Amino acid sequence: MPHKGNITIIRPSGGKVRLHLDEIWRYRDLIYILVMRNVKIRYKQTIVGIAGAIISPLFSMIIFTVFFGKLAKLPSDNVPYAIFVFSGLLYWNYFSTALLNVNQSFLADANIIQKVYFPRLVLPLSTSITPLVDFGIALIILCGLMVFYHFSPSFMGFLLLPVFLLIAFLTATGIGLVSASLNVRFRDVTYALSFFLQLLLYLTPIIYPVSIIPKQYQWLLFLNPMAGVVMTSRDSLLHTAPINWLFLFTSLVISLVLFLLGIIYFRRAEKSFADVL
Repeated sequence: MPHKGNITIIRPSGGKVRLHLDEIWRYRDLIYILVMRNVKIRYKQTIVGIAGAIISPLFSMIIFTVFFGKLAKLPSDNVPYAIFVFSGLLYWNYFSTALLNVNQSFLADANIIQKVYFPRLVLPLSTSITPLVDFGIALIILCGLMVFYHFSPSFMGFLLLPVFLLIAFLTATGIGLVSASLNVRFRDVTYALSFFLQLLLYLTPIIYPVSIIPKQYQWLLFLNPMAGVVMTSRDSLLHTAPINWLFLFTSLVISLVLFLLGIIYFRRAEKSFADVL
């Protein structure tokens, strides 16, 4: 999409799939505006948004602690189970919320897509950035739990926090771009995605430690980037085990591949968005 003075010329991309990631940088102000719009819609002049960001992770932590920590007596690597499970939910809640937001991003802003030209990719990107506000609130709650249990975290866990968030962001956006593109044509994709998230929740070591999984099957966790995020963030923050740098690097590579594949699929599908919506 070349520029000539104040004139913008829009041309078809042809047969090849082009990522056009440079457009994202040029429209970074629009991403900021959309993120602020989403945040204001969720939090401005409402108690529900703020309360939801606090109650939802706390409620999940209490349920998991009672049923899996107290009744099922799952081990927690010598860490208070409430801290153990909440440290996993911290990144999982961001991932699942971002993924569901991206899945609905094109349908939610269908009117804008039909009327105004802008890089469509800014919509899912902005919706996957918005849950960072909830993440910040949950992080404060986790710090409060550590104070309550007199638990001293490791500084390395906070130092690597941007890396863990990057992996969760790339994974959620990559998968979300595929599901959102399909959701434009097949509106029941959301139900399949919800089932996928419920299944993935229990395939990710959030409520249980990796030590209970037989060693011959632990390699399967390498295929799940969120397992790498939960495990390495927990090890680095709660110093439950040495950091598995190979696992962290593998998760980063897989998340990047998912992100690029999601963009490629989205670029192929976006040409018909305006007609279908």
